[in-house]
Amino acid sequence: MTEIKINMLENCDDLFPAKAHEDDAAYDLRARENVVLIPQRSTLVPAGFKMELPVGFEAQIRPRSGLALKHDLMLTNSPGTIDAGYRGEVGVIMYNAGKENFEIKRGDRIAQMVICKLPEVKLVQSEELSDSGRGAGGFGSTGKK
Repeated sequence: MTEIKINMLENCDDLFPAKAHEDDAAYDLRARENVVLIPQRSTLVPAGFKMELPVGFEAQIRPRSGLALKHDLMLTNSPGTIDAGYRGEVGVIMYNAGKENFEIKRGDRIAQMVICKLPEVKLVQSEELSDSGRGAGGFGSTGKK
């Protein structure tokens, strides 16, 4: 098992990332402070902790489906990526796609974090690529006609 070091900011122990259920894939992230999300605007919401990921790992910050469906809230850069070398406070860039202000209170669950082991890959330059069924078909090329 890989251990990830979590450093909670002062007075933020109650915000420690946790899974709601043992078999969940993601850890819930909570807001460190009260924030008002203004319509049609992105806002950085601090999560109250720093972390140390081992080399070869990343953390992906993803939206919560209930906030998206019920309140038109999304993450501007979804999924957000936290690299192994980052040591600052984790923050969530939230976007209010709704028409009214949305209040986030300290301790509210705002996003999910998935820790992923990265594959070891090497990019190599090539003059040719093998054929595939899709070929060079662009965006939407496999969808409805």
